[in-house]
Amino acid sequence: MSSVEYSLAIELDRDFDEVVAATREALAAEGFGVLTEIDVKATMKAKLDVDREEYLILGACNPPLAHRALDAEPDLGVLLPCNVVIYRTGSTTRVSAVAAEQMLGMVGNDALAPVAAEVAERLDRVLAAVASS
Repeated sequence: MSSVEYSLAIELDRDFDEVVAATREALAAEGFGVLTEIDVKATMKAKLDVDREEYLILGACNPPLAHRALDAEPDLGVLLPCNVVIYRTGSTTRVSAVAAEQMLGMVGNDALAPVAAEVAERLDRVLAAVASS
């Protein structure tokens, strides 16, 4: 699993649609629903007539965790839902999830730390499940 300061990611030598299905299943198993879905490839083609490889943004939400976070920090909605990105890069499919502890840590509200830790654990398990499926 690789990471940058704002995300955790895996790269797989698997079909894009197969990885999308596995990601949706793993998110559901961890209590996340997909609230939004942005097909970046289709949007760029329609709006800019630009061709690009597959790129999908899933806006995932775990309602109990979102509720706890919003109770602690009402303006936190600007950072929700948790994005999970699936895209092709050459011959591989990459799945990248927001690094919840870094994202919520920038808010500066210590009451969010347990929520951030739980979201991070769940998203780590999502990536692990996708990698092993």
